[in-house]
Amino acid sequence: MHIEVLVEDSSGERLLAKLLPQILGEQGAPHTWRLKAYKGIGRIPQGLTAKADPAKRMLLDQLPRLLQGYGKTPGIDAVVVVVDTDRQDCKAFLQELRSLAASCNPSPNTLFRLAIEEMEAWYLGDRAALLKAFPRAKRDVLDRYVQDSVCGTWELLADAVHAGGSTAIKKLGWTVAGQLKHEWAEKIGPFMKIHHNASPSFGKFRDGLSKLIS
Repeated sequence: MHIEVLVEDSSGERLLAKLLPQILGEQGAPHTWRLKAYKGIGRIPQGLTAKADPAKRMLLDQLPRLLQGYGKTPGIDAVVVVVDTDRQDCKAFLQELRSLAASCNPSPNTLFRLAIEEMEAWYLGDRAALLKAFPRAKRDVLDRYVQDSVCGTWELLADAVHAGGSTAIKKLGWTVAGQLKHEWAEKIGPFMKIHHNASPSFGKFRDGLSKLIS
């Protein structure tokens, strides 16, 4: 089986590059996949018709065009779309995404998976991996986190592992925040174990992919 995996940013791509072999097996043995990162989540276009500039590479803006293309492309057995929910209602958002896929003709076999509120919830779900990567992380901050809650997830993780916390990062600008998110993927990702994660949204991601290839 060949799977196309779409994520909203490059830090998410780096994390999934670490995790997919644990779920799907090594590349080509027997399944293959390709990760594609975009430059933000964007929004589902009205009328479910892509009208945005493809060069801007916002995932949801381009998703109607992408899914229609995948539906017509031989050799692509499934498409997996992974996005943050941010502060959206999860059920309503998922229904919008599924309606978009259903509107495509032909429609590819598409699996949508949501990270609640942000993909940083998946790092926080594997506390052992996080503490291996950042042994001096502030335990009191981690103890305050309610798994998969809408609480400013990346900011809480930053408060736990970065000197000065999220306040210091925001003063330096979003470029620095993006760099740190890549750093978290590179440092925490290798220690993560897919069956030892307290995040329900990560569990749905893992189990959905496992079922896809079963």
